[in-house]
Amino acid sequence: MTLNEHPLNVGIAGLGRLGRRHAACLARQIPDARLMAACNRSAGALDWARQSLGVERLHTDFHALLADPEIDAVVLATPSSDHPAQVRAALEAGKHVFVEKPLSLDPEVCDDLAALARMHPAQVCMVGFERRFDPDLVEAHQAIVAGRLGRPFFVRSQTCDRHDPDGFFVRFAPTSGGIFLDCSVHDIDLARWMLGNPRATRVFASGTIAMHPELAACDDVDNGMAIIEFEGGARAMLYASRTMPHGHETTLEVIGTAGTVQVGYGARSGSTTFRSAQGVVHPVLPDFHARFEKAFQQELATFVAACRGTAVLPMTLDDAAEATRIAMALKRSLATGQSEPVRR
Repeated sequence: MTLNEHPLNVGIAGLGRLGRRHAACLARQIPDARLMAACNRSAGALDWARQSLGVERLHTDFHALLADPEIDAVVLATPSSDHPAQVRAALEAGKHVFVEKPLSLDPEVCDDLAALARMHPAQVCMVGFERRFDPDLVEAHQAIVAGRLGRPFFVRSQTCDRHDPDGFFVRFAPTSGGIFLDCSVHDIDLARWMLGNPRATRVFASGTIAMHPELAACDDVDNGMAIIEFEGGARAMLYASRTMPHGHETTLEVIGTAGTVQVGYGARSGSTTFRSAQGVVHPVLPDFHARFEKAFQQELATFVAACRGTAVLPMTLDDAAEATRIAMALKRSLATGQSEPVRR
């Protein structure tokens, strides 16, 4: 039986907030995938996988998951620091790999993993930049490719999370790589995608701590701003925030010589608007998953299809490496207060 004649057997490692969403999507929403196994360090999360999703092959050791000959592919939603070693081990075990961003916090390690993936051409290796699968952003990109904006030369993009009084991201800050690697890396990838994947030459970053002074110990901020200069003259301006009071607001604007496209303004959830003497209001998005739920599903569906030989990925590991390289330059700029070159 060939792979195309049966569902892709998938094992997932990491059952945190995003990992559980990926697991549920694989188990319930992608007919060509079968969630066969799960791996997590805590038994409670594995109990959830068994009870909620019917997963029976449960592991606390990642290498035990890789040793299962019936597993075709692994999805990695593990801590960022685990990604490089796990990607390498999975590729060397003959598995297809989907890994949440970042591929690594070190651009050189990203380059090494991209080279390793090229040595395994029969295997799919994909990094989770879900915004490339969002229907509205795909429509904007298609319009740019079709020439409706003329020559695009400027991108404004932001990722702004609703304030979390529980401070999850504050606890995550010591290992996140900072706001530009954790949040703005998506905007970096989008900017490159919309502009035709140019190489970045120089960046400048600034930021402030508006609400969470604990971040100073990690040399991080809860609001960051950035400018990226690209070869050929295109530019991008980015904003990232952890402190939005009203909801999650991810926006994109691309300006070209013949037109402009905007996506996501207003943080709208649905199309309902209420008008009264008290004002005009509409529901807002609570978090990033509500905004990109369809994108996350399509992302995994495309990964599964690529593993089965029926789809081509819209990005490479080199794209992920470039996004990390730019984000690290922004982190250096935030620390120095000076513009920084994008090192290669």
